[in-house]
Amino acid sequence: MRIFIIAGLLALALAQAAVAATVLKVMPTPVADEKAVFATVESLNVVPARARIGGTLAGLTAREGDHVEQGQIIARIGDEKLVLQMKSLDAQIAGLEAQRAQAETDFTRIKTLVDRGTLPRTRLDEAQTSLRVAENALQSRTAERLVIGQQLSEGDVFSPAAGRILKVPLTAGAVLLAGETVATIARQDFVLRLRVPERHARALKAGDMIRLDGSEIGEAGPRFGKITLVYPQIEDGRVMADAVVAGLGDYFVSERLRVWISGGERLAIVIPASFVTTRFGVDYVRLRQGEAMIDVPVQRGRDLPRPDMPDGVEILSGLRPGDELVQP
Repeated sequence: MRIFIIAGLLALALAQAAVAATVLKVMPTPVADEKAVFATVESLNVVPARARIGGTLAGLTAREGDHVEQGQIIARIGDEKLVLQMKSLDAQIAGLEAQRAQAETDFTRIKTLVDRGTLPRTRLDEAQTSLRVAENALQSRTAERLVIGQQLSEGDVFSPAAGRILKVPLTAGAVLLAGETVATIARQDFVLRLRVPERHARALKAGDMIRLDGSEIGEAGPRFGKITLVYPQIEDGRVMADAVVAGLGDYFVSERLRVWISGGERLAIVIPASFVTTRFGVDYVRLRQGEAMIDVPVQRGRDLPRPDMPDGVEILSGLRPGDELVQP
């Protein structure tokens, strides 16, 4: 008998603890008076990849929409004149190497004869001078060849930043000039650029939270972001602002999204949607009054999800501050 009494007391204590854990005290909280505006996914910086030399576009290794890393080769430019100059210098270098070898042989032979006293010292000086002239000429042509080789290597067009290629206005075989744009790259620092009517501009400030509906981004729940910059200039009756939202790199650049921003603050009663039940089209919440539990009808407003309450819903009537709700 004592065992059954102890078990009953334990069950009652656990039930009371569960009820206490699910009790929510109703308190008005300041909420943002949200307004829906449109925003576009844009990059803070759009940088061009330019050709460093003029020539013919030999090939493209990337196209629109591809993700590139900083320093990645995206195109190659060839110049036939540089190739011909390289071949000419190779021939000149080969001839100068032969002259230097001949001058070195003559210098060695004359030095041997001078040491034996057969030839005068002046002949050795002349041979040494000829050897130096041949070596300097060979070094000069070798340096010119390095310059041409560097110009040929500058035909590689590198990505100036990591990001996504937006536009490649050229095709293989096109003729380019030095400094011409080969591709346009949007860096990875994507932001949401909002265009807010000027009547709401006074309530807009850096640090405000914004909300994207899950249906806009193909997700089940909402996603939140923060405004980082409000531009001071008004254009066409609208104020531009930038907001940072995680994961914007997965979307198209310049895609339009509907964003909810704060147009001011007001007091409202917001509770989790799990505390509301619907029966025959009427919404009810369960109140605790002393030891009794009663269900009271309420008028449900629109959903107000927040970072701390993703399933928040506004209650327009039926509750008063201080009421204690119990999750059904």
